[in-house]
Amino acid sequence: MSDATLGGSFTFPGTALTVRRLGYGAMQLAGPGVWGPPKDPEGAVAILREVVAAGVNHIDTSDFYGPHVTNQIIRKALHPYPKDLVIVTKLGGRRPPDKSWRPAISREELTAAVYDNLRNLGLDVLDVVNYRSMGAAGPEERSIAPQVTILAELQRKGLIRHIGLSNVTAAQVAEAQGITRVVCVQNYYNVAHRHDDALIDGLAKQGIAYVPFFPLGGFTRLQSSTLTAVAGGLGVPPVQVALAWLLHRSANVLLIPGTSSIAHLRENLAAGKITLTKEIVKKLDGIAAPSAKN
Repeated sequence: MSDATLGGSFTFPGTALTVRRLGYGAMQLAGPGVWGPPKDPEGAVAILREVVAAGVNHIDTSDFYGPHVTNQIIRKALHPYPKDLVIVTKLGGRRPPDKSWRPAISREELTAAVYDNLRNLGLDVLDVVNYRSMGAAGPEERSIAPQVTILAELQRKGLIRHIGLSNVTAAQVAEAQGITRVVCVQNYYNVAHRHDDALIDGLAKQGIAYVPFFPLGGFTRLQSSTLTAVAGGLGVPPVQVALAWLLHRSANVLLIPGTSSIAHLRENLAAGKITLTKEIVKKLDGIAAPSAKN
């Protein structure tokens, strides 16, 4: 697929990294609950190869998916990597044996996570590393300066090219920018959950990418009669409309929908071909409840 059919392209600010706006999130390549190996390892490899064959050059991952499993599958499927492929990973969490999600934010943990990502991906340097603030139920206002400072130090050592943030507030973005250049922000956002509207607009003015996670609702798919009706009128699946709305939302929005199915992958990528009229956008804008926009 071309840039046009994958939503156009975007260059991370202050970098030479240009990606197509429709990317791929690799979390679902691990086993159930994002734990252990997948039931079909060769199928996971096939999906990643289909991702690249389709023209996608932005893959989102983390070494705490699995843990380690997802990155190892990416390496098996795609290494040596295409020259234009941008792999974005994240630090700040760990998966203990009870399969929970826990913060891992000490100097030792963050440094070890960088080396884990490098080793399991088979890289000498990581393109983009997001610091993931592990809030219990979304972003929590607290200083992230110590963790971002550590990543900036690892960046100066040549282990990380660029730094981003995940699950953060506007104040935390500003705090991090006082330490290093921030090239992207990855938060929970979709057509029904729009708390980050002001943040997206602010980042767009700075040329910073906004990458919504759970663009289709996460572990529970988006359910909306309006979304279903619009999709029916266009003759496409509702997931494609939800993704097309995000592409329409702002030119700095990059998408990383995940799937463990080649059929669903192709369905997701087809969202880049959909054109939404002003009338349709207005209808879709009405899906989010007022409380979901504040």
